[in-house]
Amino acid sequence: MRHPRLNPGTLIAVAHGSRDPRAAATINELLSRVRSQHRDRLDVRAAFLDHCAPSLPQVLGSVDACVVVPLLLTAAYHSKTDIPARLASAQASLPRLDVRYAGTLGPHPLLLAALERRLRETGDFPRAQTSVVLAAAGSSDPAANAAIAALAARMRSAGGWRRVVPAYASAAGPRPDEAVRALRAADPASPVVVASYLLAPGHFADKIRDTALAAGAAGVSAVLGDAPEVAGVIMDRYQAAARAELAVPLVARAQLSRTCPW
Repeated sequence: MRHPRLNPGTLIAVAHGSRDPRAAATINELLSRVRSQHRDRLDVRAAFLDHCAPSLPQVLGSVDACVVVPLLLTAAYHSKTDIPARLASAQASLPRLDVRYAGTLGPHPLLLAALERRLRETGDFPRAQTSVVLAAAGSSDPAANAAIAALAARMRSAGGWRRVVPAYASAAGPRPDEAVRALRAADPASPVVVASYLLAPGHFADKIRDTALAAGAAGVSAVLGDAPEVAGVIMDRYQAAARAELAVPLVARAQLSRTCPW
C-alpha cells in the first residue's frame, strides 16, 4: 500500500508501557518496521504512558506538529480519556503545538490477518476441526470487550475455524484457560489453540500462555509484535488523522472522548 506525502510528518506512537523490557523492545522493533517502509517522508517516534521513557509529554515537547497514534487494540480508558487529557494538557502549555489524534489500532481487518499469521507460525492445525480461543487483555469497558467478541465472530467466519470464542486475561470473563477447558470438554477430540491478541510480550502474554497450556491448549500463538500487518494499521491510522480536518478543539475532544471512541 502506498501512502502519499502528508503533513504533519511526525508520527508519535503511544504504547501503554511495561516494566518488562521485552515490551518496549517489541514496540521499538515494530516502529523500526514502519520507519524502514517510510524512511524518506516520516519521522516515527515512540512514547509510553507508564513505566518506560520517553513519556508522551517529553516527545510532544520536541515537535511542532504531529499525529499521535495510540498503540492500543481496543478503545477504552486510555484512548478515550487518558491520552486525550494528556494531549490537551500538552497543547495548553505548548500553544504552537499542532496535534492530531488518530484512532486505536483495532478494529481493523489487517489485525485479523496478523492473528492468522501468528497462528500459522504456531502450527499446522486443521481448521475445520480446531477451535480457537481469542485471548485479549480484557477491560472494564464493556464496549472494548464487545469488540473482541465481534472480532472472534469475524475470525470464525473468515478463517473457517470450528469455533472461535473470546476470552480475557483480566477484568472480564471467561479467562483463556477457562475457555480452553470448556471447549475441550465440549469436544474432546478437537484441538484447541489460543490466539494471543496482544501487541507486546509481558505479564498478560505470559499468563495467557502458561495457563492455557496447563489447561490443555495444543498451542498458543505469539503476540502480534512487529507483524507487517500491524505496521500497515499504524500507517492507515496516521494517514486518516493527517488528512482529517479537525474542527473540534483538542481540549473539547478530551472531554467528549469519554463517550466518543476517537
